[in-house]
Amino acid sequence: MTLTPRTGGWIEVICGPMFCGKTEELIRRLKRSQIAKMKTAIFKPRIDNRYSEEHIVSHNHMKMESYLISDATEILEKEDGAKVVGIDEAQFFDNNLITVCEELSANDKRVVVAGLDKDYLTRPFGPMPEIMCAADYLDKLQAICVVCGEPAGFTQRTSADSEQVVIGETDKYEARCRKCYQHPGKL
Repeated sequence: MTLTPRTGGWIEVICGPMFCGKTEELIRRLKRSQIAKMKTAIFKPRIDNRYSEEHIVSHNHMKMESYLISDATEILEKEDGAKVVGIDEAQFFDNNLITVCEELSANDKRVVVAGLDKDYLTRPFGPMPEIMCAADYLDKLQAICVVCGEPAGFTQRTSADSEQVVIGETDKYEARCRKCYQHPGKL
C-alpha cells in the first residue's frame, strides 16, 4: 500500500527498460487523476515524435494528449494550474528537469515522471538518477526478456548505431534480462 500525502505536492518516478510499460503506467495514473476531476498537464520531449506530436503514446497504443516541449523549463510556463503534471521520456531532458519537478512539488503539485533509468550501455541516462533520488515514490518496472522470458531490466540495442540517443522501438531495441543482455562493447 502506498500512502500519499493529503496536502502538499510530491514526485513519483516510473522507470525501467524499454517495453516495461512506463508510459502505460503513466497514462493509467493520469487517467485516474482525470477521473477524480483533477486538472492534468502532460509533457514529452520534442525529440520523441515516434507515434504522435500531440500525444504521449505507449507501445500498445494507449495515448493521452500532451505538450511537445524542447526544454523542461517550458513545463512551468505551460502547466496552466494543473494539479497533476505528467512527464514522459524524461531521460531526454537535461538536469533542469530536477529543478522543475522540485518547484512543481513545492507548489502542491503531484508530479509523475516516466523514463529509462539506463541507456543501452547500462549507463545512467540523463537526469534520471537525480530525479530518482529526488522522488517521494519510485517504481522500477521490469519487462520480459525476449530471449528467455525472464524478468528484464536491460535495453538491448539491436542496431549498429553508437550514439547514446537513437529513437526507435522494436526495430532497434529489445528487452533483455541480465543473463541475456550483451554489452555492445563486449560482443
